[in-house]
Formats: sequence, C-alpha cells, structure tokens
Amino acid sequence: MKKKILVTCALPYANGSMHIGHMLEHIQADIWVRYQKMIGNEVWFICADDAHGTAIMMKSREMSISPEKLIYSIFKEHKFDLKSFNILYDHYSSTHNYENKYFVKKIYYTLKVNQLIKEKIIFQLYDTKEKIFLPDRFVTGSCPICYSSDQYGDNCETCGAIYKAIELINPISNISYTQPIVCSSLHLFFDLNMFKKKLNTWINSGVLQKPVFNKTQEWFNIGLKKWNISRDTPYFGFKIPDMPEKYFYVWLDAPVCYISTFKELCNKNKYLNFYEFWNIDSQVKLYHFIGKDIIYFHTLFWPAILESINFRKPTRIFVHGHVTLNGKKLSKSRGSLISVKKWIKYLDSDSLRYYYASKLSSKIEDIEINLEEFTNRINSDIVNKIVNLASRSASFLNNYFSNILSFELDNKKLYHTFIHATQLISYFFRKREFHLAIRKIIELSNIANQYINDQKPWTISITKNYIKLHNICSMGINLFRIIMICMKPIVPDLAKRTELFLMTRLSWNNINKPLLNHNINLFYPLYKRIDLNFIKKNF
Repeated sequence: MKKKILVTCALPYANGSMHIGHMLEHIQADIWVRYQKMIGNEVWFICADDAHGTAIMMKSREMSISPEKLIYSIFKEHKFDLKSFNILYDHYSSTHNYENKYFVKKIYYTLKVNQLIKEKIIFQLYDTKEKIFLPDRFVTGSCPICYSSDQYGDNCETCGAIYKAIELINPISNISYTQPIVCSSLHLFFDLNMFKKKLNTWINSGVLQKPVFNKTQEWFNIGLKKWNISRDTPYFGFKIPDMPEKYFYVWLDAPVCYISTFKELCNKNKYLNFYEFWNIDSQVKLYHFIGKDIIYFHTLFWPAILESINFRKPTRIFVHGHVTLNGKKLSKSRGSLISVKKWIKYLDSDSLRYYYASKLSSKIEDIEINLEEFTNRINSDIVNKIVNLASRSASFLNNYFSNILSFELDNKKLYHTFIHATQLISYFFRKREFHLAIRKIIELSNIANQYINDQKPWTISITKNYIKLHNICSMGINLFRIIMICMKPIVPDLAKRTELFLMTRLSWNNINKPLLNHNINLFYPLYKRIDLNFIKKNF
C-alpha cells in the first residue's frame, strides 16, 4: 500500500558555507527519499536555513552588512551547494520568514495561555568587552564532568555531558577572547517537566534508536529541566511580543520551521492538506534525520512543544554520527573542513554520495574520510566492477548486433538470482543499512563479471557463434541494469547517464522484466577513474 511520508533534515546554519560534513545528513536522507519514491511511496522532502542567533548577528557586523542581507546571500549559496550534490528538496526555506514567525508567535501565546511559560532570573556569562551575553557556542572551556578542554558552553563532545555555560572551567569568550563574568537576567522558560509522562510514553514507543533512547532516558533519570526560550538583546531573530528587549531563542523557532516550511509548500501545492500531515491523529509518517549533537532538542523539547499545541509527533528520529578527517570532527570553528565548493571543483557528487553510503548504517557511528580509501573504493567498485560490466558487454553488441539486445537471456536462472537479491537490497535501503546494500550490490557485480569471464564472449566472437554471443552480451547488459536500478538512489548522475545509454528508465517497479529486443545507445565511458595523486595535491 502506498504510504505518505514527510522527511526533514536538520537546518544548516546560515552564517557560512557548507562543508562535506554537512552533506552527510542530506545525502543519507536523499538516498532514503529517492528509494522510497522509486518503490512508489508519496514522499515530501523539506529543509530550511537556520537563520537566527548571535553568530549571524556577529558575522553581519564583521562584514558590515545587515543580518538580512547575510542570510539571503547564504540561503542562495546553500541551495546551490545542495543542488550540486543532487539533494532534491521539494521545498527549501528559512527560519526568517513570515510563516515561521506566525507559528512561533502562535505557539508562544498557546504556551502562555496554558501557563507553560515561567519567568526566572538566571545567571549567564557576559562579555564585558563586547557588552553581550554569550551564547553557548560563543564560549569554550573545560568540561565540568570529564575535564576535557576546548568544549562549548552547552555540551561536551568528549563525554556527551549536558551542562550550563557558567559551569565551564576557565571559560573564554570566543568573540573577544577575554574571560567573561557572570551576570543575571530575566528569562522565559518552557516547563518541560509538565510533559514528562507523555514524553516517556513517546520515547518508549520505538521512535528512537537504542543508543538515542538510552541517552534520552538518562536525561529523564536526571530530571527534566525548564527550557530557556528567550535571549537578551542584542540578538538577531524574532522579538518576543510583550518583551521588547527579549528575542525567541533560535532553538525554539528552528524546529518550528519544519512546520512552517511545509505550510509554505502547501501554499504552493494545493494538492497538499497541511492538517493531514500535522494533526494530532495524522496517519502520515514523519521522519527527522539529525546529527547526534542535537538529540536533546529533538527527543525532548520538540515533541513537548508539539504536544503542547496538539500537533502530531515524529514517527521516527534517525540519528547519525559526525564526519571526521584525520580523526577530528569536520568543523568550521575547529578549522578542519573541506567545503562543498572545493569538492565539486575537483570531484563529482556521486563519488562522495557513494563513499558515504558505503559506510552509512542505522547505527550512530562517525564516518572517517580517508582519501586513499575513497579513491580505491570508487575506482574498484564503480569503475572496475559496475561500469566495466557494461563496457565489456556493449562493445560486442555494437560491433555485431547494431546495439540491439537479443530476444532471450543466456542464463535465466542467474537473472532470477539477481532479482531475488534485490529484495534483500530493498530491505537494506528501508532500514538505512546502506553499507549492506552496497556490499550486496558489489557481490552481484563480482558474480556478473565472473559470468562474463566464464562465458568468454571474445572467444565466441572468433568462433562466430553469434546467437550465443548475442545472448551472453545481452545478459551482461541486463545484469548491469539490475545493479544500476539498485544504485540509482545513491549515484543519480551515473544513473542518468546509464538511462541514456540503455534508452530506458531505471525503475524498481519493472525490475523483474528484462530488456529484450531493445535498442541501446553506443557505449561511452560512464565514469572516470580518480587519480590519487591529484586528490592528494588538491585536498
């Protein structure tokens, strides 16, 4: 039965260019969405720029432009970067839009009416030189739990502890590089503990991966704390209506943008019914793809907000690890990254999509980028095994049979073995076990190439047994087609070139039916080898 699905990715922050670490999540989600669409499900895929916060305000000051001008420029850049990696969002928006402001204010008033917002004076780190309260990401120090150095003011990347910035040991402002002082300020808090029972029911319903569930359960055991949803001026974001010197915290309006972005899509597409997707009793599947560093917001705050406004909660939250380079997390602030633009300048998007897919699973594991392994994997798997299968079959079809496939296959049993294997590959795609899907695809490629080796079409061409030669080479092309149908969600550019070569659409729905008595185009190289020396020189 056809399913309706809404898929989101976490919002890229609008204060700078995207790097290939950002692309992991978008690629993972895009592969899954493409697969779901290939098998006939109705899938809507949305995302947006996270366009508020102190970082954007400070960046715009540094550039001597308005925050609005900065986020618009970054918005265009992000859309271009995502498109260059074939990330096909149905709608891409920004937190700084009319619909998001409308929903944030509506949620705020709902929370106030239901007495879910409490006022409280708190103590924060204050930069006396810049005259600004420091957001968590603008202060670093040693973790108060494990004592790891160079940790941000909200959580420790080493031990995973959550804490207050004022608890950091020897904190330093990342704006002025001076030691901040502790100051008091009145703030608004969302009473998260009011939803403890319903949240506990929700997280025990199977929506979370086991490690995520365990981590969320730890926070329950510690006790759910009230969540600060306000920030002091100066700040860039939406002002709180009845508190002119306060702004809504970016982590309130960012997840709300999942709702507002879909509402904008509904405004463009009259086929869509907004409430069918967001009503409390919605039957539509809702999946969030996120990184492991923002679990807290998505497993506690976000579902509690949805509960408070009587909206549906996510069906599943899919959490992935970070991308590392030389053992360190790719991070602009840490000075360790490869930009999307640089990658696309020297390499194609399919190569990184394939490399990530070969390592992605349903587990929350970091992915290490090793450029030598990357080069070997692309050349060995895509060039030597998959594309070469088509090349060695197509040359005979061109030379002897005018690029027309035979009326029958040489080995129907082998063909059906391949078809049967696609059921397992399909299962791996559904479960986000992309590395296992690729492992099976390469296993099939090895079998197909061994078939060609065993049949020796180059010898048969000498003996002039043309019927046998025709059937063998047509068999090779059909096995290649099955492999490329499975590869299509992962390497869309190679899939397009394959469709032009085979003169047919790669579709999961007709994978059982072989191409017989079918015209194909003249073969040309579908993929270029990667030169490791070239990679090392440019990266």
